[in-house]
Amino acid sequence: NPIKFKSNLKDDEVVKKQLQTKAILSYLYFENDKIIIDEISPKDRFGIIFKNDTKWSSMSMGKSLVSYVTGHAICGGYIDSIDSTLNDWPLIKDTLYSKKKLIDILNMAAGDQKYVDDHDGLKKTGRWYNIHPISSFANLELKNSEPSNSKKYHYNGLATNIIMNYVIHKTNKDFQKLLNEIFQKKARVENSVFFLKSKIVPDEQGPGRYSFRASRYDYLRIAKAIMDDYQNDTCVGKYLKTIWENRVDKENDKREREGKGDRIQYRFASGYAGQFQTHYKGINKKRPVMGMHGRGGQQIVIDFERSRIVAVNAVFENYNYDKIVYRPIKKGK
Repeated sequence: NPIKFKSNLKDDEVVKKQLQTKAILSYLYFENDKIIIDEISPKDRFGIIFKNDTKWSSMSMGKSLVSYVTGHAICGGYIDSIDSTLNDWPLIKDTLYSKKKLIDILNMAAGDQKYVDDHDGLKKTGRWYNIHPISSFANLELKNSEPSNSKKYHYNGLATNIIMNYVIHKTNKDFQKLLNEIFQKKARVENSVFFLKSKIVPDEQGPGRYSFRASRYDYLRIAKAIMDDYQNDTCVGKYLKTIWENRVDKENDKREREGKGDRIQYRFASGYAGQFQTHYKGINKKRPVMGMHGRGGQQIVIDFERSRIVAVNAVFENYNYDKIVYRPIKKGK
């Protein structure tokens, strides 16, 4: 029973030109409960392989979706609160993460700078965090690790995988049920959506990954569910407001501040709230705008106050982020 979107479509020449010349697969602009701009790559470009039902990788947008799932786990009574310490998870006993509060890990402020890097993986061995289960890292690189005293923002995917597998541990056999409640019953997706995990590794060893797959309209359905929760002040909406209130500054991260590589969008967002980008330049910091960003130019940015959503799927990020993502969120269409 998927949500059927209302629309009041209009042409946008800037967006059309970007789809004709850049590596964009899909562009959706949603405002006040209607799709205003809806563009998909033409058939003579990426449209030959990318359709409305094509499941596209979220890359690091999936980190924000892990946070959204975590909010549901808290509201479902599986986890006490964002202030819970992860010392009740035997798998990561004797690692730095067992000593940290959930909110610190959500905010990429777990004090794990000595052990993991988002470019080099686990510093001791160079192993990449999206290939091996949590148990492998807990028994090797992270064994007897201690968090630094610093609560500075330190972005890395291992922290997100720790969160996801902690939720799997706490929900036990109910994890799939929780996902069904979120994506089927609340977001009311049309096609299947899923996180990745290693099939050959038991759940108790931490095989889950934040990598997420969905079709373009289903990404918008999920974004709308997030916006509805926030605006309607549901339990999960209160969770979103709580991580917003506990957001941190990420100006200490030089690479992100300079927008190196595919992180050009980080020049626009200087804050971080529980796996969401915040503090967009030129937008009042009290105005709740939260973004999901992923490698290759995947973007979902939500303005909760003005009911705006921009959702972009792309092959890589060579498009004009300022004109087609940032400005529509800031000023509307």
